[in-house]
Amino acid sequence: MNLLPLKDTAIDAAFAAGQIIRSYMEEEIPIEEKEGGTNYASQVVTKVDKECEEMILSYLLPACKEYDLALLTEETEDDGSRFEKEYFWCVDPIDGTLSFIKKEPGFSVSIALVSREGEPVIGVIYDPSTETLYHGAKGHGVYRNDKPWEFPAPNDHLTHVTDKPLENTSRPDDLKQLLQEKVEELGVSGMRVIQGGGSVLNAINVLKNPPSCMIKHPKKETGGGSLWDFASTACLFHELGCRATNFEGGQLDLNRKDSTFMHHEGIYYECFRNRSIDP
Repeated sequence: MNLLPLKDTAIDAAFAAGQIIRSYMEEEIPIEEKEGGTNYASQVVTKVDKECEEMILSYLLPACKEYDLALLTEETEDDGSRFEKEYFWCVDPIDGTLSFIKKEPGFSVSIALVSREGEPVIGVIYDPSTETLYHGAKGHGVYRNDKPWEFPAPNDHLTHVTDKPLENTSRPDDLKQLLQEKVEELGVSGMRVIQGGGSVLNAINVLKNPPSCMIKHPKKETGGGSLWDFASTACLFHELGCRATNFEGGQLDLNRKDSTFMHHEGIYYECFRNRSIDP
C-alpha cells in the first residue's frame, strides 16, 4: 500500500480539525461526561471534540471506502471492523481535552493508520497552540512541518515526561527507582520532570528533550491511556529508531481485542539518541 497519499489525507484532516479547535481557544467550553476509565481525563468530552471528529471523518471515510480501511475513534463506538480489515484509522480528535478546557498547552489532534497486527504505519499530529504539524509514515521519515526531524543536542540530565506528579502514579517508588537507575546508567547530572498535557504531545516532548523517557507501569485499574493516545507517536518513534514499547519491552498492543485501554501492559517511550534522521 502506498502510504503517502493516505498520510496527506490524514494531514488535511488534522489541520481542518485544528482550525476548529483554534476557533474555540478563547471561549469557555462546557464539559460533558462520558463512560471512560478510572481517571477523570478519560471521562470528559466537549462539543469541540465531537465537531473535530465529524470534520476528521469527512476526510477519512472516503479513504476508508477507497482503500477498504476500518475506523476507530475516541468519540464513536467501536464497531470491531479493525479486526477484519488489513488497516484501520485510529483517531483522537482532541488528545488532552483537560488541557484544552483549562486553556493550557498540551492538546493536539492525533491520527494514525494501524495494521490489523497492531503496527502503526502512519502518524499525524497537529498542535493547534503552536500551529505545528508532526508527521511520518513507515519507510518515509518523520517531519516537523515540512522539514525532516532533527534531534536537538542532548541535555546533561534525564527528562521524564508525565501527565501527573510522580507520587500519583500507580507505583511511584518503583518508578523513581527506575528513573534513578537511568540517570546513573546515562552518567548525567540528574533528572528533570515535564508534567501535564496529553499523552500525544508528552511523547513529542520526549523526542524534543533527549535523553528522555515517558514510562507507565502496568496496572489493574482501567485506563492508562487508550490505543489512540499512543498509535500516532509510536509510528514516529519507530521511524526515528527510538523506543515505543509496552513496559516489558514488547510491541505495544495497538489493536487490543478486549478493550481500547492500555493499562494492562503499560508504556515505555525512550529517546536517548542524538542525530538527524534522513527521510
